Amino acid sequence: MQYDTIIIGGGLGGLVASIQLARQNFNVLLIEKYAYPFHKVCGEYISNEVKSFLESLGLDLDDIGATKIQRFQLSAVNGKSIETRLEMGGFGVSRYSIDHELYKIAVKNGVNFVLNTSVDEVQKINETFFIDTNNGQTFEAKVVIGAYGKRAKLDKALQREIPKQSTAFVGVKYHIKYNFPKDLIALHNFNNGYCGISAIENNQYCLCYLVNRNIVKQSGGIQEMEAEFMSKNPFLRDIFKNATFIFEKPLVINEIIFLPKTAVDKNVLMVGDTAGLITPLAGNGMSIAIRGAVICANLVNRFLNNEITRDELENKYTKELNTNFRNRLWRGRQLQKLFGDEFVSNLTVSVLQKMPILLNPIVRLTHGKML
Repeated sequence: MQYDTIIIGGGLGGLVASIQLARQNFNVLLIEKYAYPFHKVCGEYISNEVKSFLESLGLDLDDIGATKIQRFQLSAVNGKSIETRLEMGGFGVSRYSIDHELYKIAVKNGVNFVLNTSVDEVQKINETFFIDTNNGQTFEAKVVIGAYGKRAKLDKALQREIPKQSTAFVGVKYHIKYNFPKDLIALHNFNNGYCGISAIENNQYCLCYLVNRNIVKQSGGIQEMEAEFMSKNPFLRDIFKNATFIFEKPLVINEIIFLPKTAVDKNVLMVGDTAGLITPLAGNGMSIAIRGAVICANLVNRFLNNEITRDELENKYTKELNTNFRNRLWRGRQLQKLFGDEFVSNLTVSVLQKMPILLNPIVRLTHGKML
């Protein structure tokens, strides 16, 4: 059986694209290497720029316990901090919950799923893609969307040129219980990294941080690094001392790269992390992934309806991603230089304390328009 579209990866980008296309009566298959629900390393804060869109898909944020977040706090390594009100605001919800709900919405809309399965190879012969999986199955499609995340063996199979980054990061996530305002998201600096905390459902909080991979190695491990580096920030020291940690051990992603990648590779359309659209401090990766998926699905819809050619599909997709996200990602990379360094973060917060009027415009730069 040949599908109109096969999507590789069932995170936010893959799920949103699948729902959009299925609603246009296309035959869609999504292949995901895990079974829902499952946890992912993620900051788990989403700005309200995509709230109305998600609700239009049938997602009930109140029903899954999403928290309303209206304030932002920034702290330096030395403990100096500044706070402001978020003009647009956002909400906190775990990937465990939101991905699972979107999966159920996708099933209701007729999306086909193959779970607990990974893709080994993608080949295009004439106008048909052939997708081989690790369990020996082969599927055919007119269009393939790659939404499989930051790093996957499929990148090697596609012979993608992944850019080299001078500093690789480790991403670490916990769910915790802690005495902390539910309407506040905080970003706490520590030397060689930064850590965010915000409320999610079930009276829990997401604690997620990025750290220079070499520092973890030098410290002898994650726990040792947390004690040696993160505890120097008094806010983080209090969290690690007084919080109740829900996970037996943290979720970890190694060697995270935040440089741009190709939007299309071997005729496969890349969405979200797979296209290099996730940059720390560029707003939030989840809303960017959702926006990218909508752009992708709209163009695939036009291609499948014979309104544009494949070359036009690929060129327009590349151009629209560049138009929508280039400046936002660039700003995120510049802002990232102000974080994770003890001297620079202390200086930045000191300046903002003296001129607090600067903080809101900075935050505004990291958010997009309403979708």
